[in-house]
Amino acid sequence: MAMDHTLEEGTDIHLNFEKLRKVAQADHPVIPVAVQDVDSKAVLLIGYVNEQALDYALEHRVATFWSTSRNELWIKGATSGDMLELVDVRLNCEQNSLLYLVRLKGDGS
Repeated sequence: MAMDHTLEEGTDIHLNFEKLRKVAQADHPVIPVAVQDVDSKAVLLIGYVNEQALDYALEHRVATFWSTSRNELWIKGATSGDMLELVDVRLNCEQNSLLYLVRLKGDGS
């Protein structure tokens, strides 16, 4: 699927049903994490974390992920300055996914 740069502002839906297959085939030791604004309750994104990303997030209190496409740590907002302050982390009952409750820092996400 080609990247559509107007996706966030547009009305067309281009779902990537192959993403999880690609993650599984790459054998990344990750779990999904939903990211929710603690104040507005808006769901901001779904990402992936490995142990390194989760440890960094908990230590530095910023939303941190493992980029499965770049195979590297991804600190949301590290380049733009629009960080996501980590307010809380929740674990589901099956212990196979997380919820980051965050607060936007900067001009946006």
